[in-house]
Amino acid sequence: MDKKFILFFSLFLAISVNAQLKKITLEESVLQQGRKFGADRLTGFQWIPNSDKYVYYTEVWTKMMSASSKDNKPTELVTLAAINLALGTNLKNFFGLEWIDANTILVSEKGKYYTYSLTSKSGKITQVSPENAENQTFDISKTNLAFTEENNLYFLDKNNKKIAVTNETNKEIVSGQSISRNEFGIKNGIFWSPKSSYLAFYQKDETEVADYPLLDINETPGKLVSIKYPMIGQKSEKPRVGIFNLATGKTVFINPKNNPDDYLTNLSWSPDEKYILIAELNRGQNDMNLNVYDANSGEFIRTILNEKNAKWVEPEHDAFFPNAKSNNFIWLSEKSGFQNLYYYTIEGKLIKQLTSNKFPVREIMQANPAGKEIYFKATGENPTNMLVYKVDLKGKQTLITKNEGVHNVVISNDGNWFFDEFSNHSTPSKSLLYDKKLNATTLLESKNKYDGYEMGTAEVRTIKAADGTTDLYTRLIKPSHFDPNKKYPVMVYVYGGPHAQMITNSYLDGANLWMYWMAEQGYLVFTVDNRGSDNRGFEFESVIHGRCGFNEIEDQIKGIDYLKSLPYVDSNRLAVHGWSYGGFMTTSLMLRKPDVFKVGVAGGPVVDWKWYEVMYGERYMDTPAENQKGFEEASVLNYVKELKGKLLLIHGTNDDVVVEQHNLSLVKKFVEAGKQVDYFPYPMHKHNVNGKDRVHLITKVLNYIIDNNK
Repeated sequence: MDKKFILFFSLFLAISVNAQLKKITLEESVLQQGRKFGADRLTGFQWIPNSDKYVYYTEVWTKMMSASSKDNKPTELVTLAAINLALGTNLKNFFGLEWIDANTILVSEKGKYYTYSLTSKSGKITQVSPENAENQTFDISKTNLAFTEENNLYFLDKNNKKIAVTNETNKEIVSGQSISRNEFGIKNGIFWSPKSSYLAFYQKDETEVADYPLLDINETPGKLVSIKYPMIGQKSEKPRVGIFNLATGKTVFINPKNNPDDYLTNLSWSPDEKYILIAELNRGQNDMNLNVYDANSGEFIRTILNEKNAKWVEPEHDAFFPNAKSNNFIWLSEKSGFQNLYYYTIEGKLIKQLTSNKFPVREIMQANPAGKEIYFKATGENPTNMLVYKVDLKGKQTLITKNEGVHNVVISNDGNWFFDEFSNHSTPSKSLLYDKKLNATTLLESKNKYDGYEMGTAEVRTIKAADGTTDLYTRLIKPSHFDPNKKYPVMVYVYGGPHAQMITNSYLDGANLWMYWMAEQGYLVFTVDNRGSDNRGFEFESVIHGRCGFNEIEDQIKGIDYLKSLPYVDSNRLAVHGWSYGGFMTTSLMLRKPDVFKVGVAGGPVVDWKWYEVMYGERYMDTPAENQKGFEEASVLNYVKELKGKLLLIHGTNDDVVVEQHNLSLVKKFVEAGKQVDYFPYPMHKHNVNGKDRVHLITKVLNYIIDNNK
């Protein structure tokens, strides 16, 4: 065959194949990452109680399939239509379903709760909560339903009788809601005892907390809506814990033992209902006592352990009781530098340090029925992973998940079966079932939903931090048509703060799909998880203490140095974008390193830490009175005259996390300095812009970078 013809045919074939590839639109990249492009999974996987059978949902959460772990052959168990017909409901999907027993499920619709029998195919209404009820929380038996109305706490008993637990006329004394602005792992304010004899709850006195005004533009005229927002160094809420005795109808209260300003965190019940454990943390967040209280009287009994650290102590997990017949418990602590598991008696004796890993335990999942094996999540040696382990009470540790990646594991009640759904750099999703000997059966492996589309690639590497020794993970996304002989502009996406990790060993490596869209516009998209970010231990994270924005910036610049070493990077066309702490980092980089970036887009940025909330802010920065130099150094306001590049500032006008005062004050400083910047508000949005409006946001961000980074 003629060589010229072969060459022509090869080129024709390559062009034809490439022409057939579809382009992902920006709207799809924002809204469809977990939908159209979401990997195939056994959605809604749950174990049926006290059995070796499991269920999952198909056909957009409207059909429940069941299978036995012995043969994994699915059959239809029930449809949403059948439940709606039996109950007279109009449920759209199975979201929120709970199991009462192996035959009965609990469903809810608009505050009404129903039980449905899988055997009789019939059901009934059990409770109806008031129209304005919030924070609905069932006890373990799903018999009593606690809830809040405005600032008070109530519950419905098994006869649907409404019982008032609190009756505070002062709206600034709030019961049954989450406190401490959801810091310290606090997610709720209602805690039923194991046998439903007591109902414990958080109460916060916000009388001295400043009112902060937010503007509601949906009314004519506009209306100010006040929220309680305790700023660093100012008056904060005062917490206490109430314990309502269902038999007597009486409530006793636990106040902070050492100081009214202390935090009451990580509340837990002992299995015998005799005790409540509370981690009391001082306002300075560097001294924590785990205290035991008498559940009947509320009286202090003893302090089990104390932890101090010159930087901070951050309890985030309540005491875990592995055995329902014992008051021995497991406490999570990072006093060794990495969060590990410690086994204690209720009297305060350390029985055994169960783990001694040089990587963090992230959470305890559950124990086996005998209470002798504890299952937990941890990163393992590679901090971009999230794996599942078990450890026995003698400290023998076993890795359950056998593949590198980010795992979601659901353990059967008897501890004999482990459902494992995971993804990694090269695996969109794979679902496995392990038996107790950790032999695996593949239940489902997703195809790549991006096949047939123009899709770039990501490289995950490590570079050295500014300290010259610490490894930092980087992610560089390249376009599908990448040519190493060309020069590419770069968008750096940054977060940089604690409790967040941008780069993970999951599909797309933790990136948003819109970053891959940006790459297809002829960009490189780069991220580095600097010191101060999550999942690397206390020393790695705590370098930010008292100097937010210092070491993080230096590490980001090391990332820029790496980019500049690449022959295909156009170092004159660098842009940076981030939100929240990433907005703080973006404005800080644009102003404190003004010769590096040509364009910046900062969303919801912290501008001056003195305007941020007490609980988070004082942990990392102390107070202005204690750390004046640190606050001055970190304040973006002090560097406005240094701006050289194009800067777009964005804020939700109803942001109740980083209040708009930050951004508006920064704009004011730019005006005073004669510096031109761009500002775009998202009316009535809170700390981020979600829903369909997010398409507008991402379009605004990326177009600004493309238009100004030429």
